[in-house]
Amino acid sequence: MIPLPEALQTALDEPWRPVGTAGLVAFSIGSGLLFLAALTAEEGWIPLLDGVNLLFHEAGHPLFGVFGWETLVILGGTLMQLLVPAVVAASFWLRRDAYGTAAAGLWTGENFLNIARYVADARAQALPLVGGGEHDWATLLAQWGCLASDHRIAQALRSFGWLAMAGAWGWLVWRWHVTRRDGLL
Repeated sequence: MIPLPEALQTALDEPWRPVGTAGLVAFSIGSGLLFLAALTAEEGWIPLLDGVNLLFHEAGHPLFGVFGWETLVILGGTLMQLLVPAVVAASFWLRRDAYGTAAAGLWTGENFLNIARYVADARAQALPLVGGGEHDWATLLAQWGCLASDHRIAQALRSFGWLAMAGAWGWLVWRWHVTRRDGLL
């Protein structure tokens, strides 16, 4: 087994910060509001959150474009949209901040809902696109020979997103349980 760098191993050896009942309740209310917003948002768009996600998506195209592979340029938007909250989650994980890790997990899961919306639009191409450019997922799914499966792929992404969001909340509940079990508060 390859040893971890000393700084990383030190971070991983640190105990998690305690999760209190009041914090869990507040986080649960916030999570519930996000779940409700995701369920009821017109056309699946949560304005503030998905606006931020769109910024990261658009930044991903030129950032991944430096590799010069056209498919990666197209996919780069979606990759960046997932990479940013995943890096944020990893940062909180290393700092042993359960609330931040769970919140970034929720954010990552919500991104899958947003991406599913885009994938489901691959054949119809009814969504407004930034700059009126090509539809990333119509291009990718056509390249991969699975354009006719856009709705099934989108449903799988949507299901994964909901599971990830529920998992992030459930993980925080587990951290709360560990805090109580170990008498940390």
